Amino acid sequence: MTDHADSPFEHVELRPGAYADSVALLQVSKDVAAADGVLAAQVAMATPLNLEVIATMGFTIPEAAPNDMVVALRLDSQEQLVGALSAVDGALKATRRQSGASEGVSVLSRTTASALLRSEAGMALISVPGASATVEAMDAIDAGRDVMIFSDNVPLAEEISLKQLAAQRDVLVMGPDCGTAAVGGVGLGFANTVRPGPVGIVAASGTGCQQLLALLDHADIGISAALGVGGRDLSSDVGGLSTRQAMRRLDADAATELIVVVSKPPAADVAQEIRDFAATLATPVQFALLGEEQPDLTAAAEQIITTLGHAVPEWPVWGTTAPGGPGQLRGLFAGGTLCDEAMLVAAAELGAVWSNIPLTDGHRLDPSLEADGTVMIDFGSDEMTQGRPHPMIDPTIRLEHFATVSANPAVRVVLMDVVLGHGADSDPAATMAPAIRTAIETAHQDGRQLSVIIACVGTSGDAQGLERQAQSLADAGAEVHLSNARASTRAVSLIGTVS
Repeated sequence: MTDHADSPFEHVELRPGAYADSVALLQVSKDVAAADGVLAAQVAMATPLNLEVIATMGFTIPEAAPNDMVVALRLDSQEQLVGALSAVDGALKATRRQSGASEGVSVLSRTTASALLRSEAGMALISVPGASATVEAMDAIDAGRDVMIFSDNVPLAEEISLKQLAAQRDVLVMGPDCGTAAVGGVGLGFANTVRPGPVGIVAASGTGCQQLLALLDHADIGISAALGVGGRDLSSDVGGLSTRQAMRRLDADAATELIVVVSKPPAADVAQEIRDFAATLATPVQFALLGEEQPDLTAAAEQIITTLGHAVPEWPVWGTTAPGGPGQLRGLFAGGTLCDEAMLVAAAELGAVWSNIPLTDGHRLDPSLEADGTVMIDFGSDEMTQGRPHPMIDPTIRLEHFATVSANPAVRVVLMDVVLGHGADSDPAATMAPAIRTAIETAHQDGRQLSVIIACVGTSGDAQGLERQAQSLADAGAEVHLSNARASTRAVSLIGTVS
C-alpha cells in the first residue's frame, strides 16, 4: 500500500485460490471502477498477461501464482478503502449469483456427461480453459452429440483426436477456438444478428465469417446456418475433418441453396481436397479462402451476391481522413482473419509485414510487438488471450498499444477493426472513440498527421447499433468502413507504395 498526502492511495492484495472467470472479473473491475472514490481498479487472476497489464497501470504487485486473484485499487484517499473493498466483494458475489453458484441454488450437473444424460440437446457448447476442454468435448461426442468448443489453447493433437472420433460417430466438432456460429437460428459465441436466408457458411475463421455476415446483411441476404470449424481445420495436420462434416450437413439442409466455405489462408493441399469434395455435393459451393492471388472477403461476398441474383450494393463509409504522409502503418486487430486479410492487402503494396501471426517465415514479432516496417498484430491470438478475455470483450491491451504506436512519430496510419455482435463489447465506441480523438489531437500538437482507419464489422440488427458505432468513431476523427478489405486498401494508399 502507498499513502501520501498529495497523491492517491493504492491498495494491492492477493486472494489465493479465489478463482473466477476472466469475463466475470472484467465486469467486476468495471463495477468497482465506477464506485465513489475509485480512480482505477483491476480485479483479475494472476496470469502473466494480467500481471503485465496491472503493472503498466502503475501498481506494484507481490509475488503471485496464476491461481491467485489480484485486487488492485487506486483511490482518492485511504478512507475510501473499506468502501472500495466492499464494492469488490459485492461485485464478486453478484457474478457468483449470475453463474448459479449462490446459496440455495441446486446445481444438477457438474460434468458434461451427466448434463447430457438429463438433456435432449443436440449440441454441447464447451467454454472452459483449453486444458480442460478436450475431456468435456469427448463426453459430448461419446453421447452422440455435436459439440462447439469455444475454448482456445487446446493442443493440436487433442483437436485431431476429437475430430477423428467425431467422424466415426457422425457428429460435428465445431472448434476448438470456434468463436462464431449460428445453428437453428440461434447465434453462438461472437455471432451477429442476421435474417434467415439461403446461404450456409462453413467457417474456419470466426471474424471472416462475421465479415461475410455483415456484407451479406447489407445486401439483404440472410443465412441458413453458420458452422464454425476452428481456425486450424484446414491445416495439413487436421486435414479439413470438420469442414467436410459441416458441408455434408448443409448439403442435406433444404433451406441451404448455396454453401460458402471461408477460411484464413489454408494449406494448399487441403484446400484442393475440399474443392474436390465440394464437387461431389448436390448443393453449389463457393469459396472464400484467403491467400496470395485469392479474392479478398469483400470480393468473395460480391460473387455470392451476384450468384444469388442480387445487385452488389455500395459498401458504406463513415467519415474521412487526410493522408498521413510518408511513414509506417500499424494494424491492431481483434480478429485474426481480418488481420490476415489486411496483411495480404498490405504486403502486395508495402512488402513484408511483421506480425505475431506472420504470413511468411522470418517476420515474426518479438515480445515487444514492434519492428521497423509495417506491423500488424492479432490481439486475439492464443498467446495473447491466456487467462484474459478476448479483445472483442476487453479492449484494454489493444488500446494501451494503440496509445504507444500512435505516439511514435514514424507511424502515420493506424488500422483497426471493431467487431460487433452477441458476446462482444456492448459499446466499443465508448472507449475507442476517446482514445482515437486523443491520439489524433496529440499527433497534431506534435506537428504531424495521424490517420486512423477502422473496419466496423457488424449488421443492422446488432445490439450495439452499427450506424451508431460507426458514426461515433467517425466523429472522433476515424475513417470507418464496413469492408475490412476496403479499409485495408485505404490505409495502404495513405502510406504509399514501396519504391
